[in-house]
Amino acid sequence: MTFPIREEADFKYLDEGKGEVLLLLHGLFGALSNWEGVIKYFSPRYRVIIPLMPIYEMPIKTASVEGLVNFIENFVKLKNLNNLTLLGNSLGGHVALIYTLRNQNKVKKLALTGSSGLFENSMGGSFPKRGSYEYIKERVEYTFFDPKTATKELVDEVFDITKNIPKCMRIVAIAKSAQRHNMAKEISKISAPTLLIWGLNDTITPPIVGHEFNRLIPNSELRFIDKCGHAPMMEHPEKFNKIFDEFLQAKSKVLV
Repeated sequence: MTFPIREEADFKYLDEGKGEVLLLLHGLFGALSNWEGVIKYFSPRYRVIIPLMPIYEMPIKTASVEGLVNFIENFVKLKNLNNLTLLGNSLGGHVALIYTLRNQNKVKKLALTGSSGLFENSMGGSFPKRGSYEYIKERVEYTFFDPKTATKELVDEVFDITKNIPKCMRIVAIAKSAQRHNMAKEISKISAPTLLIWGLNDTITPPIVGHEFNRLIPNSELRFIDKCGHAPMMEHPEKFNKIFDEFLQAKSKVLV
């Protein structure tokens, strides 16, 4: 990826383009590169900001969804961001949901894709085994409808993470905190217009999860992408960007 990573205070992030802010949040095994297609498409018209969440480095005592939300709140404060459109994938969607509930005055629109917060089948049902490259390759491929989307670079990146015991400890702690924090009773309070973009073949957060988010979030719309797994913005970037763009341009009423 050719975009420069910026550093300020304790934050690393991408900041491309000018205009209304799109704040993008990656998942548990996600990376800034997951959003490359989104950056290229939207940065000519929007300011696309992607903080690198400290999933593998944060103190183990604060390694949780709440800890990540606090991190994003501090980042938004540092960059003095307002009137945000927040887009989160997987764990990033969970963080986006909590952030939105805490900061509804800052969130103009919310978009979720394969979000956790209600139910998730993490890494296909089990935590990745350390030391088995083939196992990791299989689990990463399981994330997508088309296994070819799981490039060698992506598999290598996840494999390196799972070889590191301190990183694994943090991943487990964050994953467990996400499973404990079911948001079914909270998300009905979200007033921002909300877009749900779901892979019709998502095995991590199946389509029924998208339907449940749609039922519980009052001002929401659900769009499916066929032949698509847990990361639509990676597997079908053109379709994803078109749906997201329509949502951004639509004039929606914010519920009060």
